[in-house]
Amino acid sequence: MYGINMEKSMNELFEMQKKCAKGIDVMLNMKDAEVDATPKELVYEEDKMKLYHYKPLVKNPCKVPTLITYALVNRQYMMDIQQDRSVIKNLLELGLDLYIIDWGYPTAEDMYLTMDDYINGYMNNAADYIMKSKKLDKLNLIGVCQGGTFSTIYSALHPEKVKNLVTMVTPIDFDTNDGLLFKWGKYLNIDSMVDAYGNIPGSLMNSGYMMLKPFQLMLDKYIGVVDNMDSPDIMQNFMRMEKWIFDSPDQAGETIRQFVKDLYQENKLIKGTLELGGNKVDLKNINMPLLNIYAEHDHLVPPSASIPLNDLVSSKDTKLYPVPVGHVGMYVSSKSQRDVAPTLATWIKERSK
Repeated sequence: MYGINMEKSMNELFEMQKKCAKGIDVMLNMKDAEVDATPKELVYEEDKMKLYHYKPLVKNPCKVPTLITYALVNRQYMMDIQQDRSVIKNLLELGLDLYIIDWGYPTAEDMYLTMDDYINGYMNNAADYIMKSKKLDKLNLIGVCQGGTFSTIYSALHPEKVKNLVTMVTPIDFDTNDGLLFKWGKYLNIDSMVDAYGNIPGSLMNSGYMMLKPFQLMLDKYIGVVDNMDSPDIMQNFMRMEKWIFDSPDQAGETIRQFVKDLYQENKLIKGTLELGGNKVDLKNINMPLLNIYAEHDHLVPPSASIPLNDLVSSKDTKLYPVPVGHVGMYVSSKSQRDVAPTLATWIKERSK
């Protein structure tokens, strides 16, 4: 009567029932999503911070070790989330000697930690440990997202310790309106939030990030799960990503207060008025080679927040490297594995002789 093909509709319903039944079986028999699987060894720890050294995967790795510093707000195993798409494993196979900082999970006793504690304290102590163990006076830095901001600040304060600096999807110029996060940050009443919570809950931070792309991050991906729920491989990858998304540490109150007020709201890093440990952070002190990698479709750290860094340092050896991916795609996309990791490894090795 209304042009409905009842036989076709019934067949589609039966097929969906079969898919759902198989999907339930897949979910019931799915093992815990394995992440962070590349072999590594705990070599140094201080309070909540842990420093790991990855087992080299080539006979003669790069002589200058590389320290990876990730953001505080998410877990660093995004770079090693699955073995067939692991930036870490890829870089090791390409000959780098890698260390990585795990910031851990702040508790109430950590609410008074500042950016100075993280950068001139934990990060500097980790770098000193690596250099002492390798009998070297310099190391390479790879900074990711907020960890890239920290690595940039560290390189400006301790240029004598940094051989080469790599920043990935790193916010530097916070006076941009290209990303919704940067618009929010300018008007966020962070004082009231820190005074109320102490440490800012990771779950609260996650809710804010999801609101940046609500349909894609809270609706579309779950609709997509229904279409693929009978595929064990696709579901396993989905669960890995979900595990990472919701594994969000709380943020030390005083650190996030300073990060929001000094950077998002006053843009002090660009203005040259940021101070840590009583010292001004002067980006002109960055005189080592710089590779600035940014994602062209990044909704969290837009290109306009990353690109200016190259014009603010004094190094004569700088490179901007745009990648046609989003923020997370920088680590898990085929483009990242095929192009980004080899380019990064080659760049570092050529400058670490």
